[in-house]
Amino acid sequence: MTANPAAAAPARTSIHTRDLNLWYGGFQALKQITVDVKQGLITGLIGPSGCGKTTLLRCFNRINERYGNVTTKGEITILGRNIYDAGVSLSELRKTVGMVFQRPNPLPISIFENVLFGIRIHTPRRSLPKSRRRELAESALREVGLWDDVKDRLHHKATTLTLEQQQKLCIARLLPLKPRIILMDEPCSALDAEGTEKIEDLLDGLREKYTVVIVTHNMAQARRATDECIFMLMGELIEHGSTEQIFFNPRREQTEMYIEGRYG
Repeated sequence: MTANPAAAAPARTSIHTRDLNLWYGGFQALKQITVDVKQGLITGLIGPSGCGKTTLLRCFNRINERYGNVTTKGEITILGRNIYDAGVSLSELRKTVGMVFQRPNPLPISIFENVLFGIRIHTPRRSLPKSRRRELAESALREVGLWDDVKDRLHHKATTLTLEQQQKLCIARLLPLKPRIILMDEPCSALDAEGTEKIEDLLDGLREKYTVVIVTHNMAQARRATDECIFMLMGELIEHGSTEQIFFNPRREQTEMYIEGRYG
């Protein structure tokens, strides 16, 4: 059988870091991180608590800077541009690089207005006629598999949804902004097994259309839901490879110990 040339072609890089270091005050949380995150894949950040996973994730849209007393050195290139260049707009960066947090955080307004909240901030109201708003909301809700559940109650408060539906809504809220990269910080940690399964099914549907980076402590989830994994320990990148290689043929002893549950 002839190989598919497109399938054999190497994935392009969405995120590249070089010699990335970060300090919270006097504590160094990231140490010389150099890594390529490939376009159109789901990449998992794994490692014990406090190893720097969430800090690295938050570097990709510069959200760490909100916390104060943070010093960052090194380079992060996203879609070909260093996000620390003087001319970079944080607003535009965060349109391109969306983020979903541990616990769903819908606003206490309607489902419909939640979906459109981000794009309303970035787009003059006159350029979003009513028909276009409806189209954007329906498209985003369909993409996350929520439309059939909520189409008859779009003007109900988003806080009436189940936690799993709220998390899907938070993902839908990013989509009208046309992000290229979606960051997820333990998006299933507040969900039960059924909700987790539904979010993982959604992740599978996001694969290839978006570059997704997900922090997870759940090793079974990392095996199921990711294409590649980055294992971190004490602020350092220990190993990066395909999920299959990381879990079944790790190159580093620390990775093997963590995967086998011997620490962390």
